[in-house]
Amino acid sequence: MPGTSPFRVWLAQRPPAAGAAVMATGILSTGLDLTGHEPLSLVILAVGCVAWLALAADFVARLLGDRSRWTAEAGTPAALTAVAATTVLGTRFSALGWQPLAGALLALAVVLWPGLIVLVVRNSRRPMPGAVFLSCVATEGLAVLGATLARAEATAWLAHTALVFFWLGLALYVFALGCFDLRQIFEGPGDQWVAGGALAISALAGARLIAVGSGGPYLWNIDDSGVLRTVTLALFVLDLCWYAVLAVAEVVRPRPSYDVRRWSTVFPLGMTATAGLSLAAAADVPLRGLGEVLLWVAVAAWLAVAAGAVLDARAELRALS
Repeated sequence: MPGTSPFRVWLAQRPPAAGAAVMATGILSTGLDLTGHEPLSLVILAVGCVAWLALAADFVARLLGDRSRWTAEAGTPAALTAVAATTVLGTRFSALGWQPLAGALLALAVVLWPGLIVLVVRNSRRPMPGAVFLSCVATEGLAVLGATLARAEATAWLAHTALVFFWLGLALYVFALGCFDLRQIFEGPGDQWVAGGALAISALAGARLIAVGSGGPYLWNIDDSGVLRTVTLALFVLDLCWYAVLAVAEVVRPRPSYDVRRWSTVFPLGMTATAGLSLAAAADVPLRGLGEVLLWVAVAAWLAVAAGAVLDARAELRALS
């Protein structure tokens, strides 16, 4: 279109997978906040907010101006990054005490989730890349934000609803695992890491539910709390197993070139660290040291992928100018 800036053209070309950049940035901000690095956390959060606003504007522009493309992309697993990114940012805003904004983002995510999840599940057929696990990630994101708000606002019904999404997310994980192409472990361009990241956000959801349950006896009884604790710890252990397998696969078959799906590598790294930190506090288990180490691994990965993204964007913008 004549008069359209190169940046707008470039932004319009971003695939739905670009939403993982917001997910990775938002969860890194949360992890840094949990370890007391508040100034750095806020800087990272600002970057994530700018990216979310840009991608949200493009989402609306496609919905209103290019409905056929929007419909085609809405049926892909990567479309669920819209839900997951929104819940991740909402969770961070809740930690800042901005409960109305966090609640608004939860409402937006809830509105987006049903239509997208139905389309994605309907179109999921084996073999699928790692993005297939985003059905679990988006659902568990609702559980995380719901439980976080329930604790902040002392709202029982929201905690119970979050628990429903927690179990539903695990069911969707089993479904996604059945569709996942295991060859992606050695061949995937980055989103194969979501296989572990989905378990990490499930563990984080469990940790937040444990935390909100400790605020009063009206939520879960002793047996329910015991089951929730056991399942959550098991999820985190399984996530660490995926982490180890995928890390070894990266060493055996390095894939150093930049790909937008590399943000789907950073997100699980940051989510695993944050889940460990949250479990250490909520379940009183000695995971804080491990969480801090994994957090700085995630920071290093974020910087590397961000550098690749900047160089790639600069090259594309030059070609469009």
